[in-house]
Amino acid sequence: MKFTIDWLKEYLETTATLNEIVTKLTEVGLEVEEVEDRATLFAPFKVAEVLEADPHPDADRLKVCQVRTEDGVVQVVCGAPNARAGLVGVLGLPGAVVPANGMTMKVAAVRGVESNGMMCSTRELELGDDHEGIIELPADAPVGTDFAGYSGASPIIDVAITPNRPDCMGVHGIARDLAAAGLGALKPLPIEETRGAFPCPVEIRTDDPDGCPAFYGRVIRGVRNGASPEWMQRRLIAAGQRPISALVDITNYVMLAYGRPAHAYDLARLSGPVVARRAQDGEQVLALNEKTYTLDSSMTVIADDSGVHDIAGIMGGEHSGCDESTQDVLLEIAYFDPATIGVTGRKLGLASDARTRFERGVDPSFLDAGLDLLTDLILRICGGEASEVIRAGSPPSEARTVAYDPALAERLGGVAIAEAEQKRILAALDFAVSADWQVTAPLRRHDIEGAADIVEEVVRIHGLDNIASVALPRTDGVARPTATPAQVVERRLRRAAAARGLNEAVTWSFLPVDEAEHFADGAPLWVLENPISEDMKAMRPALVPGLLSAAKRNLDRGANGVRLFELGRRYLRGKDGASDERLTLGIVLAGEKTARGWASGKAQAYDAYDAKAEALALLAVAGAPVEKLQVMGEAGDQFHPGQSGTLRLGPKNVLARFGALHPRTAAQFDISGPVMAVELFLDAIPAKKGNVTFARSAYAPPALQSVTRDFAFLVEAALPADDLVRVAKGADKANIVAARIFDVFTGQGVPEGKKSIALEITLQPGEKSYTDEDLKGIADKVVAAAGKLGAELRG
Repeated sequence: MKFTIDWLKEYLETTATLNEIVTKLTEVGLEVEEVEDRATLFAPFKVAEVLEADPHPDADRLKVCQVRTEDGVVQVVCGAPNARAGLVGVLGLPGAVVPANGMTMKVAAVRGVESNGMMCSTRELELGDDHEGIIELPADAPVGTDFAGYSGASPIIDVAITPNRPDCMGVHGIARDLAAAGLGALKPLPIEETRGAFPCPVEIRTDDPDGCPAFYGRVIRGVRNGASPEWMQRRLIAAGQRPISALVDITNYVMLAYGRPAHAYDLARLSGPVVARRAQDGEQVLALNEKTYTLDSSMTVIADDSGVHDIAGIMGGEHSGCDESTQDVLLEIAYFDPATIGVTGRKLGLASDARTRFERGVDPSFLDAGLDLLTDLILRICGGEASEVIRAGSPPSEARTVAYDPALAERLGGVAIAEAEQKRILAALDFAVSADWQVTAPLRRHDIEGAADIVEEVVRIHGLDNIASVALPRTDGVARPTATPAQVVERRLRRAAAARGLNEAVTWSFLPVDEAEHFADGAPLWVLENPISEDMKAMRPALVPGLLSAAKRNLDRGANGVRLFELGRRYLRGKDGASDERLTLGIVLAGEKTARGWASGKAQAYDAYDAKAEALALLAVAGAPVEKLQVMGEAGDQFHPGQSGTLRLGPKNVLARFGALHPRTAAQFDISGPVMAVELFLDAIPAKKGNVTFARSAYAPPALQSVTRDFAFLVEAALPADDLVRVAKGADKANIVAARIFDVFTGQGVPEGKKSIALEITLQPGEKSYTDEDLKGIADKVVAAAGKLGAELRG
């Protein structure tokens, strides 16, 4: 939220400097994001008078102006239609930076005529949207003075307001916090009650007491809706608002000043009673943003006999707004249920300043005061006379009272604060404190729920910087590890994946529904009722979709190859409807595995074996018994049926799935070329039995050297090679320590429907070296075990 220092000082009596104000804002929990000192920004710009404005010799629309400043007369080429002799405006001299576009002015020739600066428009100085001509100052404006001093340019502060502090969504609320922190005194509100000169001619009521408990209004007739005063426009522009007209600007000004949204309707465009009610399913409204919204019966609207005029608490309608022809207005101020506003805004995908304030909760006790402030400003700026006020319904009026112990400030907040000081702070924030420390929060403080919230208020106003840094107590000796076994595994996996050349990604836990359904394998999804957007509605049942989106973004931006991994939770829905979170590691390999080169030739893409290698390597790091895993099919419809598989511990326990994605899956994510994916289901890895120690056993190398023997078998072409490796390794567990494939061959010399698989078997002798008889016996066991699969030893 942005505001100027002079605006703040309208409510805060203080002599504090800009730096002191900025520092104090952060100390009380209102983080300052940016400070724009317009006095410095406008310093190079001068008040100047145009003495002559002659036509440019080589351009019909340009004028060559002789401009007087305190240092003499300079020549400026100007294209503004209102440039003329006698005009007093704002001159930017060479070296000045134009606020609107960051351009640094310099001496330059414009169509052959030298120009020593620029006469500025309001848009160029970010003082408004007018760009039709240059600024015209009063004739008696002191020529030669700095425009910063003449305009009274005030520094702009931008603060970040957290969702629990809607009371600071207005400048007055910020001033209240600073006054409580001792940076000045809060000035009384300039509220003057305006008595009605005539009965309100419009019936006002609320037919939706849940969505709109209170709906107040009055008519002001005989108004003149011109431009708002210059001081108001300056403040609105500083806050990021575009001045529109006096009536609209007044409602926006009160919203920014006091955090109280309101709305003004053109009375001539209304028909019959004005009612707060629930919308009918299918009703439509053309909003002020020129978009049409279709409503449903969960939404509160403001309507008359002709239809809906306002999406209550969010945005007004286009056809009932005020313009320069407006003469009579209906001024409305209401209290809307925050939950209803939030649901409506999310359904419609509609955000506004009013929604932000109503959704977080406005002050329900500020209806009459807000209406009086609005009425007074309209009468002073636009003229007219006001009717009596109609009050339909009543806002919440029951304040929350909390039992509080002053000692909690030290126990929870870490700083000892005297009881008298705590009472002063709470009183300055409009909390009522009884003798027995029953603390009653003002109605605007919807965030106060318990004693801890009172501690937060006291400590932040006392000063967060006043909390001493105290080390946590430590027990003697070596600190015991705090990470759980699961956390240790996560750390190892992250390091191992990074060491293997994978880049870690962190993606959303939410997915579009269609993407989530594609990876849900038919299981029901967790779909959010209040998603951050319609594209982030389903909790992810797998990590691969988010990684695919990340891979696409990188490939679209010119990356040749992508190697991504993510360690996180996937969210499943249990049979009883309960949430089930499971730790998973996902990997996506896409694009080029190796770039083209003189040694390697063409670029090589990833294949299913690359995915399998990553899966096996990281499962080993996670503690899975990799040597016992079986490679099986049925990776899922998302994977290519002939280029994918699963790694299982037994026929049912799936530890991982890997392989090439089905072309249909790649097409859904708009990724071209082969894409490999891996998912490790870490929750399926069996826990280690017995006591787990952090110390590794000492490594004792074998006393004798290992021996290798090669075997070549003819097997059926459809036989999985892993089956042969498994039976060969298990043929003699006492002697065989490893088995691996080093060749697969089909073609000349191999019968049709067969393939040749060559194995290297590693033998490890124990107490003595092998004899020829020992080696022959082991070889016979390997051949016999392979024969059970139909394998024949090649000659």
